[in-house]
Amino acid sequence: MKSASLMIDGRACGIRVKIAASAPERMRGLLGRGQLADDEALLLVPCRSVHTFGMRFPIDVMFVDRLWRVVAIHRRVPPARMLFSLRAARTLEMSAGMTDVLSITIGDQLGLETHA
Repeated sequence: MKSASLMIDGRACGIRVKIAASAPERMRGLLGRGQLADDEALLLVPCRSVHTFGMRFPIDVMFVDRLWRVVAIHRRVPPARMLFSLRAARTLEMSAGMTDVLSITIGDQLGLETHA
């Protein structure tokens, strides 16, 4: 899996992003993990829907459109839920509460700074 750093409105925010771009990577997602660190996130691309069946912890889910704008935020999503957004091109999953900590809102412009 490739990795990058999350940018919010052009500013680095200290979040390391793993990029799940292949079908097997997207299918696995965060399943089997005991937790997600506050400075970690998972980007699923392409992705318009996610589920938390089999998850052991709550997460924040952001749906992001093709221009990298946040179009929907679901905070503290518990296990055994399904979410979708027809406007999304990708989905970013973070530790529960981190969207509040980072003050992420609908319309924010996200981006990635790739690592060499």
